[in-house]
Amino acid sequence: MWKDYSSGYIKNNRSSGIAVMIAAFISALLLSLLCGLFYNAWKYEVERIQLEEGGWQSRIAGEIDPGDIEAIKNFASVKDAVVNEKAAQGHETVLDLYFDDMDAVLEDTPRIAEIAGISPETVVYNYELLAMYLIRSPQDTAPRLLFPMFLIIMGMASLSLIVIIHNSFAVSMNARIHQFGIFSSIGATPKQIRVCLLQEAAALCAIPVIAGNLLGIGISMVLIQMINTLLGSSVSGRHQAVFGYHPLVLVLTLLVTVFTIWISAWLPARKLSRLTPLEAIKNTGELMLKRKKKSPVLTFIFGMEGELAGNALKAQRKALRTASLSLIFSFMAFTLMQCFFTLSGISTRETYFEKYQDVWDIMVTVKDTEADSFAETKEIQTLPGVRSAIVYQKAAAETIITEEEISDEMKSFGGFSHASGNDAVQTEAGWSVNAPVMILDDASFQDYCEEIGITPRLDGAVIRNQIRDVTNPDFRHPRYMPYVKGSNTVSILRKSGEEGTGVEIPVLSYTEHVPALREEYATVDYYELVHFIPVSLWKEIKGQIADAGEDSYICVLGNENADLEELNTLQAEIDRVVAGAYVTESENRILKKESNDRQVQGMMAIFGGFCVLLAIIGTGSVFSNTLGFVRQRKREFARYMSVGLTPEEIRKMFCIEALVIAGRPIILTIPLAVITVGYLLKASYLEVEIFLAEAPFVPIAVFMLGIVGTVALAYYLGWRNVRKINLAEALRDDTMM
Repeated sequence: MWKDYSSGYIKNNRSSGIAVMIAAFISALLLSLLCGLFYNAWKYEVERIQLEEGGWQSRIAGEIDPGDIEAIKNFASVKDAVVNEKAAQGHETVLDLYFDDMDAVLEDTPRIAEIAGISPETVVYNYELLAMYLIRSPQDTAPRLLFPMFLIIMGMASLSLIVIIHNSFAVSMNARIHQFGIFSSIGATPKQIRVCLLQEAAALCAIPVIAGNLLGIGISMVLIQMINTLLGSSVSGRHQAVFGYHPLVLVLTLLVTVFTIWISAWLPARKLSRLTPLEAIKNTGELMLKRKKKSPVLTFIFGMEGELAGNALKAQRKALRTASLSLIFSFMAFTLMQCFFTLSGISTRETYFEKYQDVWDIMVTVKDTEADSFAETKEIQTLPGVRSAIVYQKAAAETIITEEEISDEMKSFGGFSHASGNDAVQTEAGWSVNAPVMILDDASFQDYCEEIGITPRLDGAVIRNQIRDVTNPDFRHPRYMPYVKGSNTVSILRKSGEEGTGVEIPVLSYTEHVPALREEYATVDYYELVHFIPVSLWKEIKGQIADAGEDSYICVLGNENADLEELNTLQAEIDRVVAGAYVTESENRILKKESNDRQVQGMMAIFGGFCVLLAIIGTGSVFSNTLGFVRQRKREFARYMSVGLTPEEIRKMFCIEALVIAGRPIILTIPLAVITVGYLLKASYLEVEIFLAEAPFVPIAVFMLGIVGTVALAYYLGWRNVRKINLAEALRDDTMM
């Protein structure tokens, strides 16, 4: 049958064959791309975990003899056992275990612990790494959803691609029921029909599958490089992604694609082979509705052509299901993603970059160093290009606020009645609240005193006397008021969580003005009473009132309107001053903003890529359907023309069908997007005018036009094929063409 029929049929029915080839190519391409990206995402996460936590799978700690270590190394499933000196505490030995087969980790590690005389309950597992290999322990309470999420996305996308190929074969083969009925009537067996159709599928799909897989690998490689470029190596905590492609991934992709094509061809072939010759000959291959349904909206807008287009779409509903869902989800996801990132960008800019633009340009963290032991303060403050440089340290303390000290304004909204037990604790003496201590270098503290209009002194504290109206949930436009009356001349501070008399500190001033530091106050704990003190005073009282942080910070403000080159030079100068003596981490405001922008662009590129992928799946299904439905619909159009329908009216039908398919995602998405954005604006207390000024109308419109354009192109190609058929002869054409 191949020589007598199949090869000739493929040559003489190019549009049907091209539809199947395009579907196979697109599906193989996208499946290969998905597998490549999935594998590299998995590989990247494994590398990240190994860099941050180590590549060990389980860990035992205790008094382990060298003989036991050798016995553990010789354990059947153990690949290696390494003594981890860095993780050891005291005289304990910490042994990191690596296994040949990760499935044996949870079962064999307790046995190994017993060999070393260590309780199995003390065993530590690298749960995050094991979860990437789908190995879960009941003791691991973390959700670990990243890898399962990858698998779900992969499975859903693969299922959509399978449906595309299946629909293409179903459309192509259902159009030939009449022809195979004739074959059966002259003696063709069901097996011969199935073999014939499967041979055609193999001939049509072999080259597209190979080409699609190779191109998918190449595109995944390019996308990994794009992600590296967009995110950059300067993003904190990110290592460079190195493209990899395991041979098993290629084998799996090819097997899935071949199996998909085989099952997609076999199902309709099996259905055709089971029809009796009489049933097959009577079948015209048309798309028919089981019962007529009206389309009142299309009829009202477009008239008779609208009703005919509505019936045609309902008849094709099953074939177009994948296209409709893919286009709806892609446009909806892309629109909501653009709106979300726009809102997030506005919020980040207003609450971080613009808020601190005149506060810092270079931020240096000096590790394991207290402010009173940092000796390079003056040298940094006198560097060229430094407008101000504040060296400071943070400490935690508590203080008592009595009922008499609370300001009248604070009492007006209920005082401490809205405070949680962690923010304010009522005691016999009053309310115990957190009192963070900001320790400034002496020169900066004196400058701060001059800014607020008091005589500079180094023996007291300045208290931030400001509290937000906690009854007003609008965090973007908070209303502030005095916290305390400000009549006390001393403040009593004590260690957090301890009862005692504490230490009395003179209060130099109560103020709403704070030093120019990249710090936020009373954002989590609204009731904290922040104290600013000089480092000279800290030397006298440290250890008595507060638990100081291990690190110190240098907040540097450069010249006004300094560009990136100036800040890079200034950052290099500061690094030179502190190099060797301290372990530091430094941030550059402009570089941080650029890094943040790259991260956002990278995330948008990744999510946008998935949206485009869904759109390609949808439009691919539309192309597959429109290029393959010519034979199924030729008798339909012939009947229409026999009762007086003109080619222009048939073309109008095509336009209406394309408009409905492309317009449905837009009609469903826009109201949902408006409701979602409205909710987000309300939740974030952002003005509508601000969002509208930056709303992503252009990218959404481009994506929308892309969907409309591709669907229109698919239907144009279908219409062009319809015009080539002699519709007058279609009603009486029973040949095999």
